[in-house]
Amino acid sequence: MDHAERRTTDYDESDLRVGEPEDWAAGATGVAVSMKRSLERMGPSRTARTLLKLNQAEGFDCMSCAWPDPDPGHRSVAEFCENGAKAVAEEATTDRATPDFFARHSIAELDARSEYWLGQQGRITHPMVKRPGDTHYRAIDWSDAFALIGDELRALDSPDEATFYTSGRASNEVAFAYQLFARAFGTNNLPDCSNMCHESTSIALQESIGIGKASVVMSDLETADLIVIAGQNPGTNHPRMLTHLEMAKDRGAKILTINPLREAGLTRFKNPQRPKGVVGPGTVLSDLHLPIRVNGDLALFQAMGALLVEWDALDHDFIDRHTTGFDAWKAHVADLDWADVVASTGLTREQITEAAQMLRDSGSTVFCWAMGITQHRNGVATIKEITNLALAQGGIGRPGAGLFPVRGHSNVQGDRTMGIWERVPDSFLDSVQEEFGFDPPREHGLDTVDSVRAMRDGKVRVFVGLGGNFAQATPDTDVTAAALRSTRLTVQISTKINRSHLVCGETALILPTLGRTEKDVQATGPQWISVEDSTCSVHSSRGPLPPASPHLRSEVAIITGIAEATIGDRHGIDWAAMRQDYRRIREHIARVVPGCESYEVNARRPGGFVLPHPPRDTRTFPTESGSAEFAVSPVEVLHVPDGHLLLQTLRSHDQFNTTIYGLSDRYRGIEGGRRVVFLHREDIAALGFDDGDHVDLTTRWDDDDVERCARDFRIVAYDTPRGTAAAYYPETNPLVPLDHTAEGSHQPASKSVIISLTRSAGPADGTGSQEGVSDDAGEKDHPQPMHLS
Repeated sequence: MDHAERRTTDYDESDLRVGEPEDWAAGATGVAVSMKRSLERMGPSRTARTLLKLNQAEGFDCMSCAWPDPDPGHRSVAEFCENGAKAVAEEATTDRATPDFFARHSIAELDARSEYWLGQQGRITHPMVKRPGDTHYRAIDWSDAFALIGDELRALDSPDEATFYTSGRASNEVAFAYQLFARAFGTNNLPDCSNMCHESTSIALQESIGIGKASVVMSDLETADLIVIAGQNPGTNHPRMLTHLEMAKDRGAKILTINPLREAGLTRFKNPQRPKGVVGPGTVLSDLHLPIRVNGDLALFQAMGALLVEWDALDHDFIDRHTTGFDAWKAHVADLDWADVVASTGLTREQITEAAQMLRDSGSTVFCWAMGITQHRNGVATIKEITNLALAQGGIGRPGAGLFPVRGHSNVQGDRTMGIWERVPDSFLDSVQEEFGFDPPREHGLDTVDSVRAMRDGKVRVFVGLGGNFAQATPDTDVTAAALRSTRLTVQISTKINRSHLVCGETALILPTLGRTEKDVQATGPQWISVEDSTCSVHSSRGPLPPASPHLRSEVAIITGIAEATIGDRHGIDWAAMRQDYRRIREHIARVVPGCESYEVNARRPGGFVLPHPPRDTRTFPTESGSAEFAVSPVEVLHVPDGHLLLQTLRSHDQFNTTIYGLSDRYRGIEGGRRVVFLHREDIAALGFDDGDHVDLTTRWDDDDVERCARDFRIVAYDTPRGTAAAYYPETNPLVPLDHTAEGSHQPASKSVIISLTRSAGPADGTGSQEGVSDDAGEKDHPQPMHLS
């Protein structure tokens, strides 16, 4: 569509078309889509200037996923994937959302638009403010915006009445400055997107091996005998992973995939940079696929462990020298109830045995997982069970083996390394105190879910968001919207319009920032930033484009400006010096953050450096016991009442988190719309529906007796396990109760929500908000979204 049409026309779900899903990913189609989207949004010159610098050693880091880059000498000219190109096109678009745009469109009018339409309106060019009673945003000077924030923060009765959220897009430099400002202000309220994606990973690995990060480097994936991919869809969420899986297959590796849906990216890869990927059949990836029932992974991994114990396929030397708790785990899995395993997984004993034999016969295994594992009530326990398998076979600290949680956002791991954590260790706070001369608060702060609760309950009155789309990314959309609207001030540091600008506080600010694609020039000259990927590799990033507007400021400049306006020179922190020269921030990082000595030199080096990881590097485990710890977790079968289904939320191929790039999920055969629910054909018939019917999705949570509803979804018959359903987020986030979280990590359990279907009561409003329906007088005998026995 042309420029004018894109800016004025929203999409209509009646245009939705359903075709056959693909059994392969990427190929020439992926290249064509990448180029089409890039040229439409950026034009030929900007397309060349950005994509040729994307993920290059002297270029900029992709703002999409956190997939690691090859060594500098082994990168291709096109070191990006289709969705990386889409992410760049979204940021480097030539469209602009100027003050005139905001004058033409009221907040209410914008809130009636879809997330897709909002994202198409282009880059925000000026800082904007909505004051109490305003119906529109209007421009504001930077100095006035900073003063407004400072006044509101200083007027709070306690620093804990503010919460400071971080998206994974933030650089290491701004993350360090942000956490420093929050703690100098007096609070540890530092929720971040990790709370919603891999918090279960961080907690499980910290307790099991002493560090909550991957224990592998890239060469391990390429040289493994077996790669296990569980609860992950690399074809959409981490497409560059497919190249490394193909390399592993070329060297003889086997791949075991575990996922309710048989995704195209788990099946076959047509590498567009190889002849057989363009004109040939490509590479078959999965040697065995287990179509596991949603939430059955804990039982599956315990069953595999029981078989390894039975076959004595164990590394006894590693177990004896480096672990504790093995005997208790061995006794537990030996007593496993296979009837529960079959009920929980939906798999046969024969299928599970075949998978376990692959593990038994492997000399080195890499376990990969993502949010299909973490976003469950038992997510922490499941990751500990994966770790148990690695420990049982001595698979940590050995080439070609290890644990690989694949992070979903580009620098979400780096933010945590830099201290963005509501419960950062005291050792980090001790280093902050030594470096800056003040004692930071020691009481743990609010995570994402608790921040929503605190705003809802009037305990938090100021919300600051460093990137992201908090209103759409969080669970329980209506509760989150009401919570944000109840605050006195919301501040969103953003590149483009999103729902969080429209679901806002009494006073609201939008502060437009530079993106990864843009040059960052401060008082001392051009600046660069640094990020950390999923394998603990830290490297530099610098954009090639001029800023989208002369009125933009970098994230570092914005945060240090807020800090100056709020706390001034309290504690003697020189915010202006950090803003003028980011080397000053990196000097602080080198002295505060473990493993970051000589940070300036190491991060600037082509390809960067890898942070230390004791389990990987020396087989030492900084746990409480000093050893890697086997965990014992009971298998709990999740029972779904008759007439109900177990829903998992997932991404379309045409989106990144809450950013909707387009309306094509071609790998699953969906074009022109998003409100679909994937069901097994037999479930469709058993529930009295037909393929193509429109239904409302409803769940009820006993703790608050609220019926939650997401309206008007088209049923699509799909190859998914009986009793389960799948649908896109953020459209289904209204169905996820705020209190439905993982045990031990407090992460929203968005992959296991019990729903019922009723014939559609009418079309949805298109925004994904205001869909919950309170029904205090309703039927009391109803299921909770999570019932375990």
